[in-house]
Amino acid sequence: MKVDTKNNTKKTEKEIEKLLGKMTLDEKLSMIHGAAFFKSGSVERLGIPGIVTSDGPMGVREEFMSDRWFSAGNNDDNVSYLPSNSALASTWNPYMAYEMGKVLGAEARGRGKDVILAPGINIKRSPLCGRNFEYMSEDPKLTATIAVPLIKGVQENDVAACVKHFAANVQETDRLMVDEEIDERTLYELYFPAFKAAVQEGKSYSIMGAYNKVNGYHCCENKMLLDRVLRDEWGFDGVVISDWGGVHKTKEAAECSLDLEMSVFSDFENYNLANPLKEAIKKGEISEEVVDAKVRNLLRMMYRLKMIGKEKSARKPGTYNTPAHREVTLRIAEESMILLKNENQCLPLNASKIKKLVVIGQNAAKIHSNGGGSGEIKALYEICPLMGLKCYLGGNTQVRYVKGYYVPDKLKTFDHNWQADSLDDLSNSDVGMLTREDDSTQNAAHRRGEEERLANLEKEKEEIHEKNKALFAEAIEAAKDADAVIFVGGLNHDIDSEGFDRTDMKLPYEQDMLIEALLEVRKDLIVTFIGGSPVEMPWKDKAQAILWSYYAGMETGNAFAKVIFGDINPSGKLTETFPNQYEDCVTAKNGQFGVWGSIKLEEGLYCGYRYFDRQRIAPAFCFGHGLSYTQFTYSGLALKAEKGRDVKLTFTVKNMGKRMGAEVAQVYIAPIMPKVDRPNKELKAYTKVELAPGRSKKVTVTLKEEDFAYFDESLHNFIADAGDYEILIGASSEDIRLKGIATLS
Repeated sequence: MKVDTKNNTKKTEKEIEKLLGKMTLDEKLSMIHGAAFFKSGSVERLGIPGIVTSDGPMGVREEFMSDRWFSAGNNDDNVSYLPSNSALASTWNPYMAYEMGKVLGAEARGRGKDVILAPGINIKRSPLCGRNFEYMSEDPKLTATIAVPLIKGVQENDVAACVKHFAANVQETDRLMVDEEIDERTLYELYFPAFKAAVQEGKSYSIMGAYNKVNGYHCCENKMLLDRVLRDEWGFDGVVISDWGGVHKTKEAAECSLDLEMSVFSDFENYNLANPLKEAIKKGEISEEVVDAKVRNLLRMMYRLKMIGKEKSARKPGTYNTPAHREVTLRIAEESMILLKNENQCLPLNASKIKKLVVIGQNAAKIHSNGGGSGEIKALYEICPLMGLKCYLGGNTQVRYVKGYYVPDKLKTFDHNWQADSLDDLSNSDVGMLTREDDSTQNAAHRRGEEERLANLEKEKEEIHEKNKALFAEAIEAAKDADAVIFVGGLNHDIDSEGFDRTDMKLPYEQDMLIEALLEVRKDLIVTFIGGSPVEMPWKDKAQAILWSYYAGMETGNAFAKVIFGDINPSGKLTETFPNQYEDCVTAKNGQFGVWGSIKLEEGLYCGYRYFDRQRIAPAFCFGHGLSYTQFTYSGLALKAEKGRDVKLTFTVKNMGKRMGAEVAQVYIAPIMPKVDRPNKELKAYTKVELAPGRSKKVTVTLKEEDFAYFDESLHNFIADAGDYEILIGASSEDIRLKGIATLS
């Protein structure tokens, strides 16, 4: 039976107007601001519930007290710890994004949530951004193609996705007040496309405004972003939710398309869209119509989620912690792992030949689910690499674990974000309740906290150096007497976290020194990492095998072991450039990152591989790079003009090795003699092909007219100029296998 969506929409809008007409001003206002830390106000008289939200991208966060930043202390809120968005994107597999979305949505609904604050889709501008692990890529096309199916999977469960953070949330330093100067073309070509796709293709029911300012205005009070672009140009009719504490001014927030103000304070009636707005309406300074518009959007989302209306009884109940969810998590983790280097076929290891395995490095045994800020998870379980290796090998293989390097303990007492961390009197009865201050006072406190954090890091370095002496000696000695040695290092959520940026791109805890020493005694050392952002690898030319994993969820250890021993052929690819050193990055060159007050994104479009291409800087590992245990060839490129100005590509990928494997064939466009300045090449399509040994597959990709376009600021529109375009197809942004010329008439 075909559903008459147009007629249903008309009925819904009539119902919304009926409800709105019955509501008092106080009832309307109660709906547009928080009544608890993760819940909006309700109108019980009319059967309108509050909207229950929860972080985040890696699973549904634990329950908190309604008015304090403390865990509720429940034992029923453990959930599946899902791969980070960085890990998910590394699969280059939209289907797996859809599957993860279904898991996230089901678990959110199973926990009684209406909105899951995910996914994070901001562009990775600098490798030092503390929140990069929550985001997907430096490339807008890849981000969009992973975000859209993820959103659809979430919303199939009658839960709203809330894509974040709109827009250009590129640093954590001074995150509430930093003003980012960005030209219009850069916004439309680099920072907007994934959000536009989330709205128009993913049909996301909600979107979160960012903390930062863009061109002088806070994102949650920004008419250009929320009115002109989001509502008028993209046709968004869903709900705009502020980041927690992202609203600063009543009039500005009321008169733009922000619908729901959430914050970190427990004085809910003092929120900007609460009593202050009521007083402004009474004085005639603000029209009540702006409140009506917000309530309409909230009610519309409630109807879509079956929270109200005739379909309420048909709302999906959801579920969490099922075996099926664990299976999806494992499959994503397996596909997310990236083999950066593998000389002399060092990997995979042959388990039958290993009687003594030495595993070195704190990340082999560390749990990552419980940190990172709002991305933290109270996991049902988390299998670390060491456990994964032991489970895989069993008792006939001796597995010796050596810490290798020292990691200082970080005391965690409550929600780990800088607002909550500002609480300094744990004996006070008001602990967990943040004190509201003006922007300048709050920002000064944030800055003092950051200065104190950096000072503590300097003190820790001496402690680390002293304790590492004995740990290094133990690790080096252990490495000499083993059939195989695996180093598991990288980053953790003391370093990758909301609230602050990294100070450099180096491995912490003197890991480089240890790796250099280990390579002196074991040339066959397997070097592996877990982390959320690129790190410098000054020893990479000496290492034979390097395996990278982002935070890959509760099944990380099992996936890790299966890749190491060859049960899984790695197929992950980098979604961001790994520079040789931070000094090679554009943000290091222009100094416009991690500073207080304001930054200018003066590099424009030249972010990530676009910058490295233009400046001819060789990265350590390029965008799109990732090796396999088999080899693939590309052949037979043919280009054909389609109706309009579309171009159809066909080519063949063949597995030339002896193992089943998957290859990500990437399609880039390089304008030839462009009329305006354009990047050397840009990713416009990709496809993941799984092939048995000796098998081949003909791949078909259609490039649309918009794939050839750039944003013309004078016309305020995308333009695809006539002319020649080189089509580049390859295994990475640098490993180009096929080339052709497409001509747009």
